[in-house]
Amino acid sequence: MDERPKIRVRVAQPMPQAIAIRTGEIRLDAFLKLANAAESGGQAKLAIQDGKVRVNGEVCQQRGRKLRAGDAVRYSGQIFTVEQMKKNTSAEK
Repeated sequence: MDERPKIRVRVAQPMPQAIAIRTGEIRLDAFLKLANAAESGGQAKLAIQDGKVRVNGEVCQQRGRKLRAGDAVRYSGQIFTVEQMKKNTSAEK
């Protein structure tokens, strides 16, 4: 019997790219445009309707889905995380 060594193959996962939002939430289609993952609202809409976008690991076909800080969006081989933009705490004169 021919014993072959077992080989494990790991697919490299892309590094998540943090995208900061100013408000507490953002619509999924607007987020894809903000992240430069979609060139237009129409392209974002089609990608979402075609089931090509995942939010927190699940396919999402609701372009109006509200994303909040901590959510992860995967599209076209990229991963984006939603972050709340930090408020400027320095005193302005």
